[in-house]
Amino acid sequence: MNSDALRDPWTSLERQRESAIFGMWLFLGTEVLFFGAMFAGYSVYRFLHPAAFLAAGRETNIYFGSINNFVLLTSSFAMAAGTLAAREGLSRFARICFPVTAALGTLFLILKVFEYKDDLKKHLVPGPGFPLPQSGAEIFWTFYWIMTLIHAAHLLIGVGAVLRLQMASREDPEWLKDSPSAEVTALYWHFVDVIWVVLFPLLYLPGRS
Repeated sequence: MNSDALRDPWTSLERQRESAIFGMWLFLGTEVLFFGAMFAGYSVYRFLHPAAFLAAGRETNIYFGSINNFVLLTSSFAMAAGTLAAREGLSRFARICFPVTAALGTLFLILKVFEYKDDLKKHLVPGPGFPLPQSGAEIFWTFYWIMTLIHAAHLLIGVGAVLRLQMASREDPEWLKDSPSAEVTALYWHFVDVIWVVLFPLLYLPGRS
């Protein structure tokens, strides 16, 4: 047993692991409520302005959205592989998967910056000079900016958490096996990926059928 992995007030690694995972699930429950409110608001306004939301959705950059969809799903696979490797004591493989996960998350954010630049170039920001005439199109783009920026902030936190695993295990790779940190971080990372899987059809696919 790695004594460095056991923290107060727990007396066993198993109890510590169960508590950490339970705590993360509670946190993710609050996040579901947070994002769920935004999704509900989006659904209401899409019902009120169906034609405008279809027209606005056609203006999103499907190429950036699709590439980022692939990038984030691949990162989820790398994170799952690293977490399983850490649990089985394959720390060397885990320490390969975690940087790959962080790199893919960073790539997502970089591509998102380029996508935002393209959106700004087209003046697709609610306010003066907004190019779409349909009533309700600005509401769609308000949801687009709010939801994608909040998602990007969550992903940035996730990248930091994954890099923490790499740094914390640098001197003692066995720490990954005993600490619940890898599993807790994986839960958060997969949640962020799931949010994107929901955002992608809501924001990029309307009006493209």
